[in-house]
Amino acid sequence: MFTIPCGTMGYVDPQILYGCGITQKSDVYSFGVVLFEVLFGKLVAVPGNLGDDRFTVQMAKKHYKEKTLHVMIVPELANEMTSDSLGTFSTIAYQCLKRRTKERPTMSLVVEALEKALGYHLRTDIMSEGRLNNQEQVDQSHSSSLISQIGRDLSIYCLSRCSRSDYGSIASLNRTFRTLVRGGELYKIRKLMGVTEHWVYISCNPSEWEAFDPIRRRWMHLPPMNCNEGFTYSDKASLAVGTQLLVFDGDIGRHEVYKYSILTHSWSPGSKTNTPRCLFGSASLGEIAIVAGGCGPSGNILSSAELYDSWSETWVTLPNMNKPRKMCAGVFMELKFFVIGGIGVDNNDLTCGEFYDLEKCSWNLIPNMFPSAGAGDQDAHASAKPPPYLAAVKNELYAACFEEQEVRKYDKRRNLWVRVCGLPKIAHPMNGWGLGFQACGDQLIFIGNPQGSYITELNSWVPDGSQPQWNLLARKRSSGFVYNCAVMGC
Repeated sequence: MFTIPCGTMGYVDPQILYGCGITQKSDVYSFGVVLFEVLFGKLVAVPGNLGDDRFTVQMAKKHYKEKTLHVMIVPELANEMTSDSLGTFSTIAYQCLKRRTKERPTMSLVVEALEKALGYHLRTDIMSEGRLNNQEQVDQSHSSSLISQIGRDLSIYCLSRCSRSDYGSIASLNRTFRTLVRGGELYKIRKLMGVTEHWVYISCNPSEWEAFDPIRRRWMHLPPMNCNEGFTYSDKASLAVGTQLLVFDGDIGRHEVYKYSILTHSWSPGSKTNTPRCLFGSASLGEIAIVAGGCGPSGNILSSAELYDSWSETWVTLPNMNKPRKMCAGVFMELKFFVIGGIGVDNNDLTCGEFYDLEKCSWNLIPNMFPSAGAGDQDAHASAKPPPYLAAVKNELYAACFEEQEVRKYDKRRNLWVRVCGLPKIAHPMNGWGLGFQACGDQLIFIGNPQGSYITELNSWVPDGSQPQWNLLARKRSSGFVYNCAVMGC
């Protein structure tokens, strides 16, 4: 948090000047100023420029409260906007300028109000023209417009702040909105603006996938895969990268990959890795992902690795790892790809880890990074256990240890793991299989089923230095066994 006032005068939140610090609601205030600029067709007054071609925030609030906005609004805009559209637009702009930050709306509410204002406008246009009898005609009439009152750039800015949950509805408004959403432009802009939502994708049934929005706590069914029965019931691996969910066939002989795109809400064949592989470690970082190790077509354990670019949908072969390994875990941390644990060529647990430096294009070995199974697990064959459950939050690495029912944190300086808390109470898994442990933005997500139930629970914990506390995010009736899970942030 900044400790000194900053920002452009006229737009800056007064609470910052009072020493209250910067919050997300500070941006809401600034955006409210911009909305009144759009409405009045003139810029806000700043020190040194208080002419008639400017307005003050106090002036805007006064005209709103006295219901005299018509004397300030651009005539062309006043003639186009209906009273409902104007009322919705001006009300949300005024609420953005509330003195107390807690009284200001969130940016998602702002966007909802602007969408509502647009809806009033579009409905009036359709009724007045009296010639739009179907959706195709609506598309043709508005094919070049977004939110016409505020222009394309501000429209895209507002839409980029919408929840991903709303993009399906937005795409149905007209052809331009549909192109904007399905072409991926909105997600590119969201990345530039630092806007990211993390959703959890879960398969608790071999033939079904669901997405969970942790912010709105909303479930969404993904369409069924159009794949053969062999793929459906094989052991699969999953990976979320960019705006795609990749699902890899566990049968190397078929070497199939299916891709779900959130842009089109549909499945299609995905790009295959250069080397057929299964039981590999993987992780994603924005629009790229890396897969490393695994088993090859002849059952050989691989040391090769590949990088996937989701925009070009291509795989590039990377230098080989120091150690061949399968059933390992992958994670990105500090802009490096780490591969940890797994089984080596002698069919024993590997305790070493290594990381790939994206800048130097080289692998570095970390001896004794991950402990082997505890004494109580020695009877279990190495290949009967799942890969390590690892997740990185704020460049800190965590492991979910199902045998000890605890979460451990990796101490980088001392190269050892320290217990931080227990796991949520769940049924004891089958040698550790059937669980989910993922980083979801700034929180850790643990997925499992309570004892004796056919229910899947999602629990979250934010590692912020305070006393660890798991919070129940959602419960859903299912098999209770997690076949695959991944987190997509975009």
